[in-house]
Amino acid sequence: MEVSTRLSSKGQVTIPKAVRDALSLEEGDRVVFRVEGDRAVLARSPDLLELAGSINVPASKRGTPWSDVLRHTRRARATVRR
Repeated sequence: MEVSTRLSSKGQVTIPKAVRDALSLEEGDRVVFRVEGDRAVLARSPDLLELAGSINVPASKRGTPWSDVLRHTRRARATVRR
C-alpha cells in the first residue's frame, strides 16, 4: 500500500485512514518513525505493559531494583566494548 499526505506548516502529518486501519491505530496509540536512508518507516510502538509476563525471569532475579539492573547492564556493555 502506498498513500500520500501533505506536511503542514508546523511539520505535522495526518496519518491517512487506510494506514491507521492497516496498523490498527487508535487515538492515543504511540508510533515510531525509523529513518532508513532517504525513507522513513512508520511503525506501531508496542505497549510495554502488554509485554509484561512474556519473559520468564528467574526467581533469583525477581524484585531486583531497577538501578541494579541498569548498573549491571552498563557494566556488561562497557566490558564488551573494550
